[in-house]
Amino acid sequence: MRETTSILPLSAEDLSFEAGGKLLVSQLRFAIQRGGLTALLGPNGSGKSLTLRLCHGLIRPSAGRVAWGAEKGVLAGVKRHAMVFQKPVMLRRSARANIVHALAAAGVARAERQERAVAALARFGLDALSENPARLLSGGEQQRLAIARAWSLRPELLFLDEPCSQLDPGATRQIEEMLAALKAEGVTLVMATHDMAQARRIADRVLFLHRGRLVEDSPAASFFTAPASAEARAFIAGELLW
Repeated sequence: MRETTSILPLSAEDLSFEAGGKLLVSQLRFAIQRGGLTALLGPNGSGKSLTLRLCHGLIRPSAGRVAWGAEKGVLAGVKRHAMVFQKPVMLRRSARANIVHALAAAGVARAERQERAVAALARFGLDALSENPARLLSGGEQQRLAIARAWSLRPELLFLDEPCSQLDPGATRQIEEMLAALKAEGVTLVMATHDMAQARRIADRVLFLHRGRLVEDSPAASFFTAPASAEARAFIAGELLW
């Protein structure tokens, strides 16, 4: 394997997935370079979440492949990409212990786990909730904890699946501020969303999906001001796509 200091670029090469005799994503081709926030945008059922799971390696493609700058997104024996889900999975333990558990599962040395967990909680303003049961936190607090937990793993690339879809405006703003901070630190972000207003606010690039196909790939500013496809124009105009 060639020497590299980055797992990027990530390349989707004719990525397809079929289930129950139905092709859910079809021949996706795109690359994720270092830096910025890429939004996977499209109506419900367009294949956004499925694409994230394929890229993160949670499911195997039916055809095509995901290629990395470093084999399987691993450098020096450490997986360098992480994922935050729409509904965070919280273990029946404290906020701090949830982070410690993730670090242990990732193979982080025992001596480092507590220090990194405390740093992650402090980094995202959760230190006062350190010993609170994670499952009793509010929805916004749980999502912030999920992002802090992912950050503690020191990912180069972070996938986010509709992280604000169940949150109120105040919690959404906090999450968006966290994402801006991560981007400023050099973490590359890929986020699935059907929220066009959110994509306008925070995305640098848009991959627009419809019916499992990549219809458009463009800078966010160009996508919203001069969409190239009929499907994107209809979506931006608020028309129903099916």
